[in-house]
Amino acid sequence: METLANIPRPHYLKKILPYVNSGLIKILTGQRRVGKSYILNSVEQEIRRQNPNANFITINLEDYTFSHIIDADALHTEIMANYSSDRKNYIFIDEIQEVDGFEKVVRSLNLDSRNDIYVTGSNSAMLSSEIASKLAGRSIEIRVHPLSYTEFLEFHSFSDSDISLDLYLRHGGMPYLRNLPSHETWMEYLTGISEALVYRDIVSRHSIRNNDFLQRMMLFLADNIGQIFTAKKIADYLKSQRIKGTVTSVQTYVDYICEAYLINRVRRWDIEGKKYFEIGEKYYFEDLGIRNAIIGYRPMDIGGLLENVVYNKLISDGNEVKVGTLISGREIDFIAEKNNERRYIQVAVNVNNTSTADREFGNLADISDNFEKIVVTLHDSAPNTFDGIKLMSLRQFLTES
Repeated sequence: METLANIPRPHYLKKILPYVNSGLIKILTGQRRVGKSYILNSVEQEIRRQNPNANFITINLEDYTFSHIIDADALHTEIMANYSSDRKNYIFIDEIQEVDGFEKVVRSLNLDSRNDIYVTGSNSAMLSSEIASKLAGRSIEIRVHPLSYTEFLEFHSFSDSDISLDLYLRHGGMPYLRNLPSHETWMEYLTGISEALVYRDIVSRHSIRNNDFLQRMMLFLADNIGQIFTAKKIADYLKSQRIKGTVTSVQTYVDYICEAYLINRVRRWDIEGKKYFEIGEKYYFEDLGIRNAIIGYRPMDIGGLLENVVYNKLISDGNEVKVGTLISGREIDFIAEKNNERRYIQVAVNVNNTSTADREFGNLADISDNFEKIVVTLHDSAPNTFDGIKLMSLRQFLTES
């Protein structure tokens, strides 16, 4: 079987390769196990092809071989032991957030034009604070996501079909699923990964003692994807389940979950007033397979799953995404902006009944500007347009370039 390292994910290579030898530190961020290491390896192989006489230093901080690297001094010592003073040094460091004070090392190394630096990380708060405060202007951040639907088809050699789409909605886009022998083993793997992610990147990192509170919050978020919530509403629900926790603790724990890239927080935008609402947000899982491993795959959840997969497509394509609110209080599921273009998107299982069609099309029709407006449904629908609003099946939407 072809290994994951042989599948380059060109979407990301096209983002990274233009910055080779640019003098910027390349930082690949994202949830653990989404394929950052394989992308890093693909970048390294491409650079080796172009510059075979250069010096390559590769450090994977999840490898026990490098377990002695726990601080900046140890990291610097390891790099300098393999350093070349008369050749170009390409330096690759995987899961760099494991090293306390890593930013001092990469910032120092980046001062020398002989060095070209690439790192990955799985904690957004730690990386973002260091990027903003100490690496600003010297780095470029590339967010890596689980496989898109089209990548999922390529990785598994599937054709685009309703069966393939169902597998994607059930199991998500974790790349390693390709190496497992059967679909029956996929959920077992995802359950193990979700438990490891929660423990390693949340419980252990933040020394959490109220693990039951965290687990109930994860279940609540998994059960309510695409719903608007405040920290108080979540705290009130947990209290009704006899789980003790304050609004502050809810806010803190949600931040931890977002920092580990398990879920994404989406703010609400007042379309007419052109400003963000201060309270009330939506949450979507970075990977639906992880979500389903937490709470199970249930057909009754299909509406939320559709919203989640559309959101994931939008952010994977590089859009800035917001939830829209009209002056009447009605909602636009997504406002997606990229390259000064905007799209308004509504998501529905179907628009076969009049009330649903009136709601989904009517909300979009009430927006006065001329940007593209789309309704995405699970399966093919007719007609293809309605008063200038495009109607697309989910498969059409997920496979558009």
